[in-house]
Amino acid sequence: MRSIFRACYRRFRECASKAKSLTNVRLEHSGGAGRRSSWGRKDEEYIADFLLVSKRTLTEEEYKIFRYHFVLGADNNLCCAKLKMDKGVFFHHIYRIESSLGRVFRELEPFALFPLDEYFQGSKPEDINEMRLTKVVQMERTHQSLSTLVPLAKAA
Repeated sequence: MRSIFRACYRRFRECASKAKSLTNVRLEHSGGAGRRSSWGRKDEEYIADFLLVSKRTLTEEEYKIFRYHFVLGADNNLCCAKLKMDKGVFFHHIYRIESSLGRVFRELEPFALFPLDEYFQGSKPEDINEMRLTKVVQMERTHQSLSTLVPLAKAA
């Protein structure tokens, strides 16, 4: 669950650090009978969803730690001093927050924040390039395995 949270948090930081002039407006099609479509800014929607789900899920104390450490980017020493908390207790809270939010991000209904490609509908160019590369590697492996199974002299 913590790795799910970390993947979502990494994407949150990418979306938040991106210049607002670089964000794209996308036309999203709904799968209903009316086949309606709407315009949206997925990066901004993801930031808002990430923060609102976190605020609704966490207790007041956990949300304060979440806000200082994850949203504002304070390191553990600064957080421990500000919250008047022992370092070990602080990290136990961090692990608990990561675990609980990871579970919520995966199980959220009707639209989960994880897996990220489903949330963003595979529209990130890096994801598309990775999928193409994966397909090429799989095709190469298939061709190699076929050549070892069927000798070319017998096939000709």
